[in-house]
Amino acid sequence: MPSSTSDVQLSFAPVVKRVAPAVVNVYSRRVVQTRSRISGDPFFDFFFGKRGFGTPRQRMENSLGSGVIVGDDGVIVTNNHVIANGTEFTVVLNDRREFEAEVILADERTDLAVLCIDTEGERLATIPFADSDLAEVGDLVMAIGNPFGVGQTVTSGIVSAVARTQAGISDYQFFIQTDAAINPGNSGGALVNSNGELIGINTAIYSRSGGSIGIGFAIPSNMVFSVVESATAEGVIVRPWLGIKGQIVSSEIAESLGLARPAGILISGLHPDSPARKSGLKTGDIIIAVDDFEVDDVQSLNYRVATRRIGETARFRYLRGQLEKTASVTMMAAPEVPPRDLRVLEGDQPLRGVSVANLSPAVADEYAFDWDATGVVIVDIARGSFASRYGFQKGDIIESVNGAETETVDELVQVLSQGQGAWRMTIRRGGRVIDLTIRG
Repeated sequence: MPSSTSDVQLSFAPVVKRVAPAVVNVYSRRVVQTRSRISGDPFFDFFFGKRGFGTPRQRMENSLGSGVIVGDDGVIVTNNHVIANGTEFTVVLNDRREFEAEVILADERTDLAVLCIDTEGERLATIPFADSDLAEVGDLVMAIGNPFGVGQTVTSGIVSAVARTQAGISDYQFFIQTDAAINPGNSGGALVNSNGELIGINTAIYSRSGGSIGIGFAIPSNMVFSVVESATAEGVIVRPWLGIKGQIVSSEIAESLGLARPAGILISGLHPDSPARKSGLKTGDIIIAVDDFEVDDVQSLNYRVATRRIGETARFRYLRGQLEKTASVTMMAAPEVPPRDLRVLEGDQPLRGVSVANLSPAVADEYAFDWDATGVVIVDIARGSFASRYGFQKGDIIESVNGAETETVDELVQVLSQGQGAWRMTIRRGGRVIDLTIRG
């Protein structure tokens, strides 16, 4: 272990020797079906049917990424996009031994996945977690992974920025930026500090060419630890919920409120059961810090909350008018009111085979909707169903059918049964409202 800054500048070798065995390759495989290039042509579809021309062919599609051993019993963390859509997973250790891996948890919202391998009692090398909140711009770091599949590679650099929130990579926009070279295949690999501790999971690069230009992003280790802890304890993630709608304080808002500078999150709405509301916060208050960490946008606030445990208390600093106040907010899970009433729709109507649920704060949080979203959400679509062919998607909110609002699954079932061969629907997808008419 280097004993001084000059030793670190001379060589990273002692740190690399210790942490490299805990960085692995992750192979993901899936079977995909392909058809003749003329499948889908209207002329051939007329003669050979909608199933297309020619016999479907199967081929195996492989993808490669990196992973980090964080549990000596074989617990490994990687990026969700490394294993997404895969059906078979193989982990290759630094000593070239191969293990079949099982996915414990895959979380698209944080772009993290937790795998496990059966070591038959053998204890593996691990990388300990660092407190990513202590990372500072200028800190020396190393990125370890398998870029372009050439084999394990170590690159060095510094922390270029902390708390990057506008990278557009995942729902939880909060990243450590580094100039250590990160390339395709590095995803899921380790970003470690000069003490050999994990401060992040390399997840993306900013590049127009596909290669590294010195702008890489890593998911902070505190977020990684939270996901790994949830995966190994319950196998699911139950995130703390604030029940807040807010907006960034712009220069115009700051001037109108008489603030010295734009800072914080202006609360524009509070759920009646919000823990923030119960702690004394009100609409119009400006949240400026959580546990002494400044929050200048909604992404920063979401990150600070997401890395806390249910039942823990966080200290909020906020402005009410010109007066600064504090509040102790107890983290709680989003309430499931009304109950989700998960149901597979049946009958002679266009949504037959679609699974739907009532929207509640809990369901809305799972889909990253605002807590006050209303309607019935599509949670699954049977393969080959009419709904899948018509373009319905998971996460679509059915707001009305034939002019009748559908705020619950019961209401949706009732109005669908009264369609009599035609159904006019209003669907909300993201920020868009889609009106369509389906005739049976």
